Amino acid sequence: MRIFLPFAGYGWMDRETEWTELMAIFVALLRAVNVGGTGKLPMADLRAICEEIGFEGVRTYIQSGNVVFRTSWTSEAAKSELEARLHERMGKPVGVIMRDPHSLHEILARNPFPKAAPNQIGVLFLDQATPSDVLDTAKRRTDEEIQLGDREIFIHYPSGMGRSRLHLSAMELGTVRNLNTVAKLTEISADGA
Repeated sequence: MRIFLPFAGYGWMDRETEWTELMAIFVALLRAVNVGGTGKLPMADLRAICEEIGFEGVRTYIQSGNVVFRTSWTSEAAKSELEARLHERMGKPVGVIMRDPHSLHEILARNPFPKAAPNQIGVLFLDQATPSDVLDTAKRRTDEEIQLGDREIFIHYPSGMGRSRLHLSAMELGTVRNLNTVAKLTEISADGA
């Protein structure tokens, strides 16, 4: 029998499994992979890397470097090992932003632009607290609306993400996913990876 534990990233476990053997579910968001012709990494290769590390239930979503998996490792340990393996494979550092299903669900619930089309909302995921000077240092801003979160920045692109030339200094530190992608990753991770 499998039991779902709906809190802070924990997923399925067998009834016989000891509590100490619970596996957390994580979503890893890779920076600068398969974007603009750089950082080519087939998702089959990403899945293989994750499975070689020992992650379980590995699933990728679209080509922009999104992977959902289960592990008994901490978020920090999983991130560190995945970054090391990606560096080895790609020959350069590849940043990884980690989230759990609960935090993704919270991001969807806190969407500050509920009337906007989901594909026009970008979420800039960060590893640390959102810098306080983001709005003051924004460059090439036209009609974009920006709202700060704890470790993410919500950006509404009324004219479309592809047309925008907006640059935020925090973009060098994180990675952007549109709200449709965030919703799909939330769904996949809630299914137990």
